[in-house]
This record gives sequence, structure tokens and C-alpha cells, in this order.
Amino acid sequence: MTQLFSGKEVSTSVYESLVPRIQALKSKGITPGLAAILVGEDPASKVYVRSKTRKFTSLDLFTETIRLDAEISQNELVLEIRNVNADDRFHGILVQLPLPKHIDEDKIIKVIDPVKDVDGFHPENVGYLTVGNPRFIPCTPKGIMRILSHYDVDLSGKHVVIIGRSNIVGRPVSILTSLKKSFSNATTTICHSGTKDIRFFTKQADIIIVAMGVPNFLDKSYIKPGVVLIDVGINRVEDDSERGYTLVGDIDRKSVTDIASGLTPVPGGVGPMTIAMLVENTVEAAALQSGISLD
Repeated sequence: MTQLFSGKEVSTSVYESLVPRIQALKSKGITPGLAAILVGEDPASKVYVRSKTRKFTSLDLFTETIRLDAEISQNELVLEIRNVNADDRFHGILVQLPLPKHIDEDKIIKVIDPVKDVDGFHPENVGYLTVGNPRFIPCTPKGIMRILSHYDVDLSGKHVVIIGRSNIVGRPVSILTSLKKSFSNATTTICHSGTKDIRFFTKQADIIIVAMGVPNFLDKSYIKPGVVLIDVGINRVEDDSERGYTLVGDIDRKSVTDIASGLTPVPGGVGPMTIAMLVENTVEAAALQSGISLD
């Protein structure tokens, strides 16, 4: 029987653990605040920002969404970010990706104040993560690690295979799984579009993390019995339902059920954890900037 690893369950425990930390900050007159910068009308980005806003509001935290036209110039966007950098109401800054094609995402990320970079994408924060002393861990990889620890999946000595090498998920989670730390310390392999035979690696894996954006890519032919599967994909597949589509992951859930020992569902798996980790990173950023220890 395959155990479902519920991101909703884990995120609920995260929010509960954050309440006393938030109260400790508020007792000192500090309300953690996040600025979300949304450029254009990307549907998935709008859904994510709305979900983020609801959660921040429910926890009585401060958040503001700065909506900008898709035609904004790169220089204008840089000025917007610098204004938020200087605004003490905001302890965290989220520039929602993807950005319009005429804007250089790497340059924009570098403009964000590293101590407000709650996404963990600034090169300075990537460097801290790489040497094993992270300031802010990117939200989705951090959420994946929290799910694994919550369900007592110890990676030490295990073989982790990651499919996907993005700077948002694949690369950072490859570092996290291989750090010499508790519940980590795995041997980690990254597969990607240049990998000749992905099955060769996945059939050896004890844990597979799939972040490709390809609906139902990984089926039972890729896995061995007892593997743990983490599905990062959220894909819209058109159908005849009332809303006209179904959300599916990168893993063919029906195919792998009863072969895998554990699996994150889509929706309800990694997705809720991304928002939970954004909240946690923002609270930690508020403490860092205020010189307050929450430990």
C-alpha cells in the first residue's frame, strides 16, 4: 500500500509551529511583512499570489501585492524593487517568476536585498546554501525536505535521483539531500534532458524527486518497489469536466500506486508546502533583520 504524503497535513503543522514565533515578534512591535511583485497576467502566478495573500492574512501578517504591467521596462522594475528594499514594512520580497521575456530574470534577482530574498534565489543566498550554511532555503526544496522529515524518510545512505536541474528546484534540492546533516547525507544524482537513459538511474533510486513539468511522465517502468516519490509537477490537462481541465503531476499516480512506498499527491502535496515555507522564511527574515532569536 502506497502512503500518501500530504503537504496539507505538514503545512498545518508548520503554521502551528509559527504562531508562537509570530507572537514573539509582535510582542516587540514587529509584524513580518512580504511584498509580492507580480508582473503581467500569468494565470499560474496569479493563483499562487492569491493563495499566498490568503495565508498571510489568516495568520495576521502583513503582505502587499505590487501589480505591474507586462510591458514595464527592466529599469522601471529595478526601481520598484529598490523602493521595496528600502521599505521597512517589508521583511521579504517575492518577485513572481516567470517574468516577461524582455526582462533579464538573473539581473532582477540580483537587485533584491539578500536579507529580504525569502525565495533564496539571490547569488549570495545560493552561495550560503552551497557551502551548507543556508540563510534562506528556496521554498519548494525546503518544503520537500520538510515533507520527507515529517514522514520519517531518512535519506542518510540512500540514493536520491532528481529529474530536473532548474535553479528553483532541481539544483537546490540536490544540495539539500546531499548535505552532511540529519535526514540528509544521501548520494544524489541529477537527471535532465541531456541524460541518455533516465531509467538506468531511477530504477536504482530509493527516493525520486520529479520536477519536469511533463504530465504523467514517470510511470511504473521507471521505478523499483518501495521507492519514495516526490512529485513537484503541477500540470493542466484539458478534459471534458466543468472547469475544462484536470491538475496532474509529473508522476503517473495510477501506474505507481502499490509499487511506491510513499507518494506526494497532486494537488495537495508539494504545492501547499511552498507557501508554508514562504511564510516561514518571511518570519525568519523579520527576526534576522530585527536581531531577534526565535530559537
